[in-house]
Amino acid sequence: MNIKRLLTALIGLPLVALVFVLGNKYIIDVLMAIIAGVSIYEYFKCCSKEVKGISWIGYVLAAGIAFLHIIKIQVMLIGIIIIIPTILLLLFMHIIVTNMKITLKDVAFSFLGICYIIFFTAFIPLIYGLGNSYEVNLFYSNSSVFDTFKNSTLNGKYLIWYLMWAAWGSDVFAYCIGKHFGKHKFSKVSPNKTIEGCVAGIVGAVILSLLYTYGINTHAGLNINYVTIVIISAILCVIGQIGDFSASTIKRYFDVKDFSNIFPGHGGMIDRIDSVMFIAPYAFCLFSFLL
Repeated sequence: MNIKRLLTALIGLPLVALVFVLGNKYIIDVLMAIIAGVSIYEYFKCCSKEVKGISWIGYVLAAGIAFLHIIKIQVMLIGIIIIIPTILLLLFMHIIVTNMKITLKDVAFSFLGICYIIFFTAFIPLIYGLGNSYEVNLFYSNSSVFDTFKNSTLNGKYLIWYLMWAAWGSDVFAYCIGKHFGKHKFSKVSPNKTIEGCVAGIVGAVILSLLYTYGINTHAGLNINYVTIVIISAILCVIGQIGDFSASTIKRYFDVKDFSNIFPGHGGMIDRIDSVMFIAPYAFCLFSFLL
């Protein structure tokens, strides 16, 4: 076991837990804005050898995450319909105003990074705010798919941990089992990962989620269905592993080991949250419709 990796985890995980347990919607939104800002910086730095990233759009949108708590979800989701084509409009305008010094490749990678990092990360504070600060009527004037969360103890402060179990729990089990028992390589994208490790990651994370569900059902008076949690956790684990492979694909394309080295033994911010980012949008939808 890498000592730096272990020490970073022993220090970092309790700090993350402390923030999510004792924090509020304002703290979480600001924290996620900072994380998104650092991540988009890492992404464009990683791409800089081959791509002229249009980073200012990413930084503006990252800063906007800090203000999610003052925007109603229905306004936010409708706004995405305008924001996404507007981002493309601004990106293509750079090609025009620079007389093609900015290329289509620059635009494509910039758009990928903004969607991958900013929009995916934004769903983390949205999940944290379910039943706590965000309410929405998406389909009917007098009913909502989020009614379960209104005036309910089942809110984002409990749900956010399912992301952690699915991402980091899966990562720990996959690493431990894959290192000692893995024999069948999964993909050239990440040659150290094995099929045995991936399966163990899913099983281990589902077990953690079940234990966590038992704990909050018992001590917080909740009534979360265990079968539903198994289904949700398994889906999130698979998505999280694809998210991990996706980040590895980007690093392999640009021939870098890590996005940065701000976390000794763990790499950069994206290296730590790549699975969580990918999971967040799907978790938001699954929690909203199934719990």
